[in-house]
Amino acid sequence: MFMNLNVIGADGKVTGQVKDSETREPVEYASVALYRADDGSLLNGKVTTRTGGFEFGKLASGRYFIEIQFIGYEKKKLEEFTIGDRQNLQLGEIPIRISSVVVDEIAVHGVRADVLNKLEKQTYKAGQFESAKGGSAVDVLKNMPSVSVNGLGEISVRGSAGFLLLLNGKPVLTDAQSVLSQLPANTIEDVELITSPSAKYDPDGNAGIINIKTKTGNSDEIGFVINLQQGLPSTRDFGNDRNPNRYGADATFNYQKKKWDITIGANYTRNDLAGYRIGDVRISNPDAQTVNYFPSEGERSFYRYNYAGNASVSFQADEKNLISVGFYSGKRYQERDANIFYNNSQVDENTGDVIYEFNYYNANNQIKQGTFTLGSIDYKHTFSKKSSLTFSGLYEYDDLYGNTHNHNLTEPGGTEIQYVQNPYQKPVEGYRFLVDYAVELGSGKLETGYQFRYDTQEGVFDYLISPEVPDQPNLDQFSGTADSKNQINSAYLQYSAKTDRIEYMAGLRFEQYDRTVELSTDPETHRLSLSNLFPSANVQYTLSENWKLKAGYSRRIQRSSNNQLNPIPEREHSETLEIGDPDLKPELIDALEMGVTHNFKTGMLFSTVYYRASKDPMQRVNSVYADSILNRVYTNVDKATALGLELGANLHPVKWWNLYLGANVYQQKYEGEVNVLGEIIQLDSHNDWVYSLNANTNFTLTSSLSLQANLNYLSKRPTAQGEDSRFLSPNLSVKKTFFNNRLTAGVQWQNIDLGMNESNRQEITTWGDSFYTTTNYIYETDVIMVNLSFNINRKSNGKQLKSEFGENEF
Repeated sequence: MFMNLNVIGADGKVTGQVKDSETREPVEYASVALYRADDGSLLNGKVTTRTGGFEFGKLASGRYFIEIQFIGYEKKKLEEFTIGDRQNLQLGEIPIRISSVVVDEIAVHGVRADVLNKLEKQTYKAGQFESAKGGSAVDVLKNMPSVSVNGLGEISVRGSAGFLLLLNGKPVLTDAQSVLSQLPANTIEDVELITSPSAKYDPDGNAGIINIKTKTGNSDEIGFVINLQQGLPSTRDFGNDRNPNRYGADATFNYQKKKWDITIGANYTRNDLAGYRIGDVRISNPDAQTVNYFPSEGERSFYRYNYAGNASVSFQADEKNLISVGFYSGKRYQERDANIFYNNSQVDENTGDVIYEFNYYNANNQIKQGTFTLGSIDYKHTFSKKSSLTFSGLYEYDDLYGNTHNHNLTEPGGTEIQYVQNPYQKPVEGYRFLVDYAVELGSGKLETGYQFRYDTQEGVFDYLISPEVPDQPNLDQFSGTADSKNQINSAYLQYSAKTDRIEYMAGLRFEQYDRTVELSTDPETHRLSLSNLFPSANVQYTLSENWKLKAGYSRRIQRSSNNQLNPIPEREHSETLEIGDPDLKPELIDALEMGVTHNFKTGMLFSTVYYRASKDPMQRVNSVYADSILNRVYTNVDKATALGLELGANLHPVKWWNLYLGANVYQQKYEGEVNVLGEIIQLDSHNDWVYSLNANTNFTLTSSLSLQANLNYLSKRPTAQGEDSRFLSPNLSVKKTFFNNRLTAGVQWQNIDLGMNESNRQEITTWGDSFYTTTNYIYETDVIMVNLSFNINRKSNGKQLKSEFGENEF
C-alpha cells in the first residue's frame, strides 16, 4: 500500500514529462513510482497522462527518488532530489529508451508485449521471429499478418506491392525490396505497420507504410555487438555453373553517456541463391497464320553481396535542444545467371505442319551494382509552452550502373548465333528538407509542417547487337539518354486528441508534384504537374479495458519509379524486352478500414476489414514484339478495387509456449482498358479470393534453450493478365545462449521440403489474345544456416541511415 502523504506541512510538489528518447514523443501509461531516499520506501505511484506528464503533490520536505517503467522500455531510476518547504520542483522532460533486449520478466498479466495495437498502427517486436536472425529485414517482414513475400522475393502489403518504407521514421522513396534486402535482421527492434497513415506522413504507397525501427544503445553505457552467419553446403544440386555461398557479419559500437549518443556500424553479407526455371511460351501471328513455340529450361541463380558503413551522432545540448547527424556509405552487387536451353519451333496454324524447328542455348548474365552515399542532419527545439520545432535535411548521391549480356549459342561453349548487351549508367542525386511544428492545443495536439523533395537521374542506356538484324523494328529507339526530375512541395495540418474512451486524429495534406522526363529518342519533353489534397481521419473507441474499436480513412498516391518511366527497351531475357512509359500516371487510392482488438489474460486478438479503390493503377503487362520476343510494358489500368479481412493473434497458453498467427484474405479486381505501346487491350475481370497465412510458434525448453517453427503460405492469386501460383516456406530454428546471454548460437533450417518438391517454388503465368507464357521458378530447399552473436553491455545497434532515392533504380 502507498503511504498517506496528506500530512501537515506537506506542500511540496514534483512534476515531469516522460518521453521516448529517440522520437521525443510523449509516453502514455508509463508507471512512475516515488520513493523516500532515506529508507527506499515506496510512497506513491502514478500513470503518465496522454502528454506523458505526471505530478506528485503534498510532499513533505526531504529527499526522494523516482523510478519509471513501461513495457518495451528500459527501467529508469532518476537521481535523488530534495524537496524544500512549499517547493514546486519541475523535472522537465525525462527520456526513456526502448529496451534493446526483449526480456521475459517484462510482462502485462504475465504476457510479453510482442504485438501492440494503436490508433493508426500495429507494432511487432522483431526479436520474436528467430527464423529471421542472420537474414535481412525481408525475413522479419514476411511474418506480419498484412505482409506476404512470393517466390521472387517481392513484398506485398494487403496484396499490393506499393507501400512507403520508413527507416526510423524517415521516408525511403526508393524500391523497398532493395533497401530491405540490405538491412540485417539483427539490427531491427520493431516493425510498425501503418495501414491508415495520417496527414503528417508522405502519402506515397497505395497499401500504407512500413516503419522499421532499428535498435538503440543503452543509457550511460558503452556497447559492442557482433553477429556472424555461415551457411552450410546446399542439400540440393541444380547443376549450376557455380556453387552458392552464404555468410556475413555485422558489428556495431555504441557510446551513450549523458548528452552524447554515438553509433558506428558496418556489415557485410554474401547471400547467393541457386535455382532452376522451366518455361513455356506460345506466340501467335494472325497475319502469317503461324504459331511459335519455345519451351525452355535451365539455370536461374544469383551471386550477390553488399557491404556498408554507417555512423550517427546525437547531442542533447539541454532539455530543449537536440541535434543529430548521420552518414552512410555502401555498395550493393547482384549478378544473375539465367543459362537456358530453348527448343524453338514454328507451326502452320491451319495445317499443323512444322515450318521450322531449332534448338539453342541462351547464356544470360545480368549485373546490377551501385554505390550509395548520403548524409542527414536533424535539429529539434522544444519550447517551454509545450511546443516543439524540428528541422531535417538529407542529401544523397548514388552511382548506379550495370549490364545485361545475352549470348545465344548453338550449345554451351558452342558457336555464337547472336550476342546482345545492354550497358547502362544512371546516377541519382536527391535531397529533402522538412520543418515540423507541434503544439498542445486544448486537450490535444496540433501539428503542421512543410516539406521540399527533389531528385534527378541522368541515364545513359545502350543496346549492342552482333550480328546486327537489318529488319529489327525501331532499332534507333533502343539506345539513348533518359533524364528524369521529380519535385514535390507539400504542407500538412493535423490535430489529435484523446478522452477517456475516444482517441482521434484528423488532418489534411496538400501536395504539388512536378515531373519531367527528357529523352534523346523523343524531341518532346514529357511533363506531369499535379496538385492534390490528401485527407485522413482515424478514430478509436474503448468499449472496455479489453475491447477497442477503430476506423480509419486515408487518401494516398503511388508514384512511378524512373525505371517504369524509361521507354528505352532492355533485353531482359532472350524472349523478353522490358519497356517503360514516360507518360505513366500516378495511382490515386482511397483506403478505408474498420477493426476490433481484444486483449485477454493469455494474449490478444485483432481483426480488420479493409477496402481500397484505385484510379490508374500501374501494372506490368505483356504484348507481342516479334515471333519469339514479348514486350513487358509498364502501363496504367483504368481502375482496381480490393476488399479484405485481416486477422491476427498473439497467444501465450502457458509460460513456455508462445503462438503467433496472422492471416489475410482479400479479393483484388482490375477492370478496364490498358494502352500497350499504342494498342488498346481490354482486361479480363478477375474475382478470385486470395489468402496468406503466417504462423510462428516458440517453445522455451530451458532458460537458455528455445525451439521455434514458422510457416509462410501465399495462395494462388490473379494478376492483370494471368495468375501466380501458391508459395510455401516452412522454417525451423534452435537457439542457445551462453555466458549470461552474452553469447547466442542459433541453427536455422530454411525452406523445409524433405524431397516433397513443394517449398520455395512458384509458377507465374500470363496470357493474351496472341500469346501464352508460363515460368516455374524452383529455388533451393533444406538450407542450414548457423548464427553466432556476441555482445558487451547488451545489444546496442544505433540508427542506420539508408538510401532515399537510388535503391529503386538499382
